[in-house]
Formats: sequence, C-alpha cells, structure tokens
Amino acid sequence: MPVYEYRCTDCSKRFELFVQQRTMSDSVVCRHCHSPKVTRLVSTFASVGATEAGVDSSSASSGCAGCSGGSCGTCGCH
Repeated sequence: MPVYEYRCTDCSKRFELFVQQRTMSDSVVCRHCHSPKVTRLVSTFASVGATEAGVDSSSASSGCAGCSGGSCGTCGCH
C-alpha cells in the first residue's frame, strides 16, 4: 500500500496518507482543516547502505552546497 504525501492549499499543512487504490486519492481531504483542496507532493525516500557510484560516502572530503562541507543530514553526502 503506497504512502502519499499531501499539502493542503487552504491551511498549508503537510500530511501523509496510506492510499489503498489510486482512485481513492481523488477523495483525499486535509486532516487538519478537512478541505478537499490538497496537492499530492513528490516525496523523497532513503536507502540504507547505498553509495553513489561505488564511492564510500564516509570518505568524501567535501559536502554539497546545502551543507557547506559539513553534514547536513538530508543530502546523504556524508
């Protein structure tokens, strides 16, 4: 059962929802204000133990632009 992430266009709150069938996603309402004006977001996912192009991320000497050489914890560069 897929988990979808939504944002309400009325109250701007984000929430996740298990959707059993794709057709059910048409009837999603905001958990916070109960508005039917919601937008499905593109969610990111994490992969445990994966490395990019066979490079061990623990040996990377420079970070991404978002973490300025440190470990931001979101991009996976360290």
